[in-house]
Amino acid sequence: MTVLVLNGPNLGRLGVREPDVYGTATYADLVARCEAVAVEVGLDVEVRQTDDEAEMIGWLHEAADTRSPVVLNAGAWTHTSVAVRDAASQLTEPLIEVHLSNVHAREPFRHTSYISDIAAAVVVGMGLDGYAAALRHLGSDSGGS
Repeated sequence: MTVLVLNGPNLGRLGVREPDVYGTATYADLVARCEAVAVEVGLDVEVRQTDDEAEMIGWLHEAADTRSPVVLNAGAWTHTSVAVRDAASQLTEPLIEVHLSNVHAREPFRHTSYISDIAAAVVVGMGLDGYAAALRHLGSDSGGS
């Protein structure tokens, strides 16, 4: 099974952007961690990042068409984009929403997610460990349920 790990705006700036909030791990570290955990749990993984909302929507459509599970950190689009939500709602395989920081302990506008109610699970505030938890869940014998 191939899992798409999709990352939205500004996540390519990890390690540089607000390290007090997002930590010092780089985007390359995130990719390496996802790839290592995927091997550990017997999954194939593709890790992608975009600052282009249309590209993210296209990737979600691809996941829907190929029946691929998705680990999604939509970044700011989580709180603003009905279009990303509508694309994600077409998925038939599990969607796990991930955020590096605890969005509930941050600015009030970050407390609302357009994704959470269609996600199989939501992981917040665990840094890169959140991605690992999501992939382990998808790779578990329970099939992500």
